[in-house]
Amino acid sequence: MSTFAANNQPKGKTRSNLDRNLDKGFILLTKIFAFAIAGILILISSQVFLQAIPAMREFGLGFLFSTDWNPVVNQYGVLPHIYGTIVSALIGLLISVPIGVGTAVFLSEDLLPNKVRTVLVFLVELLAAIPSVVYGVWGIFVLSPIIQAIGTPVGNILGFIPLFSTDGGITGRGMLAAGIILAIMTLPIITAISRDALISLPPSLRQAAIGLGCTRWETISRVLVPAAFSGIVSAVMLALGRAMGETMAVTMLIGNSNNINISLFGPGNTISSLLASQFAEASGLKVGALMYAALVLFVLTLVVNVLAEIIVQRMKRI
Repeated sequence: MSTFAANNQPKGKTRSNLDRNLDKGFILLTKIFAFAIAGILILISSQVFLQAIPAMREFGLGFLFSTDWNPVVNQYGVLPHIYGTIVSALIGLLISVPIGVGTAVFLSEDLLPNKVRTVLVFLVELLAAIPSVVYGVWGIFVLSPIIQAIGTPVGNILGFIPLFSTDGGITGRGMLAAGIILAIMTLPIITAISRDALISLPPSLRQAAIGLGCTRWETISRVLVPAAFSGIVSAVMLALGRAMGETMAVTMLIGNSNNINISLFGPGNTISSLLASQFAEASGLKVGALMYAALVLFVLTLVVNVLAEIIVQRMKRI
């Protein structure tokens, strides 16, 4: 009886040579694509490095700490632009991180009907599809007049504090305007990735917390958000990289002043804005200086991504 049953069991289908060759071809193709991406990155970075060599020989590391940018006498320094890149990105994150994470929590909970929640998720993600130049135009005609109207009385009251100084007047275009527009542009990144991290958590976490008597707020703040922390950190770091590399909207709003200005209402500049506004007319040593600045921005974004990976990996071990 057992022999008859064994002989009549369905046999597994043997794979043909065509299937095996297709699998091998697919694996080979994916390897080619992976190495191609790495090759493109190496090609871009090496080209920027080669173009920056004349400026690196001329200025050395002093280029990173100099505040001079004078093409007339071929004196170049990128410290104000590094300052503007980091500060404007941090201002944007200070605004977008709490709003983005809060929105992600709200959209991951069943606080609204499913149809309404789906529409809100779509609208948040739609912000990422808006071209940056549109953000810049909106900032010029809407955001800048608002900052100018609010900044004048604030400067009159708190002008003795360097952070709110209004020396030279308020045009509405400056570090604060650039930071706010970066906050709006990074908001969908933080919200979407944080929401995905929250909704991908196993339901057993929520059920266990509720079973232990936790309220909804305690479940969210003490269980769900800590469990999804690595995903939230990834979202924040990705948004930081986007903010540091944003060009057009920031160029239109930051004021493009090659000086370090502590005031939020004062004009500033970023590396990406510097490249966008001056590369078209550059020649000679100025091209090398701009490429040197681009290399600095490349290193800054690389450091941000490496730190993000380290933080995520450490959080996964906890």
